[in-house]
Amino acid sequence: MINDTCIARLEQVGKRYGAIVALDGIDLEIHRGELLALLGPNGAGKSTSIGLLLGLHRADSGKVSLFGRDPQDIEARRRIGVMLQSAALPPTLKVGELISLTASYYPAPRSVAECADLAGVADLLGRRYADLSGGQQRRVQFAMALAGRPEILFLDEPTVGMDIVARQALWAAIRKAVAGGCAVVLTTHYLEEAEALADRVCVIAKGRVVSEGTVDALRAHVAVRRIRCVTTIAAETVAAWPEVVSAELVQGRLAIATAEAETVARRLLDNDATLCELEVQRAGLAEAFTEITRDTGATALSQEAA
Repeated sequence: MINDTCIARLEQVGKRYGAIVALDGIDLEIHRGELLALLGPNGAGKSTSIGLLLGLHRADSGKVSLFGRDPQDIEARRRIGVMLQSAALPPTLKVGELISLTASYYPAPRSVAECADLAGVADLLGRRYADLSGGQQRRVQFAMALAGRPEILFLDEPTVGMDIVARQALWAAIRKAVAGGCAVVLTTHYLEEAEALADRVCVIAKGRVVSEGTVDALRAHVAVRRIRCVTTIAAETVAAWPEVVSAELVQGRLAIATAEAETVARRLLDNDATLCELEVQRAGLAEAFTEITRDTGATALSQEAA
């Protein structure tokens, strides 16, 4: 990554809340035009990291910068958009009024119509915010986050409460923002969401970065791959093969874990001419996360499909 693309940074940052160490010398960079997913169990330090970059907290040690400025500098704050996990918005205002009010805080905002179109809420502009479903409210909050033409979008659990159609529509809008050069910082408990969207993943545990890289790089921490097939070979027979970690029958299909998938697949085909529905899958981000955080004592995130 080219250094001059870095637009926000934590450098050896420490933060305590009384006796609790929230951040322990953390380093973090955010680059223009990338989506960075911050992953970690509750209490890992994700929210504190975001709060420091938003200027909501002050670091006890180290340096925090946003566009080369103090995060509390108004000129820096005008260049970001924020969608927090919970938002207390005036319930009686209509959606169009909320977006217009948010846009009024910025020097060169998007129009209400453009924000609504990008977030997929054009049909909701005349409705009161309080009358919307939870998923619809999240989409409105996303429209508000886009109002100031942000160069960095901070999205905290953005798809909570959304159905699969709305979630995928928001993913498309996020990808469009990134393609336009906007940096996106995503915190999510949906590992498949990070897997689908992230250019780079940063795993935080106990206030420190324990792993960082592309999704593929993190997957490489797990050597075991999964094979599924329909076969007449008994699970007990396959489980005894030296290359196989485990084998069991699951809903009529043989599920195999192995670090030598090609060898096992060939052996299956050699031993069963009727074998069918053969699938080989590498480790997902959920397995990689579990492996990476195993030594930290951290608890794995939700593996719910996103």
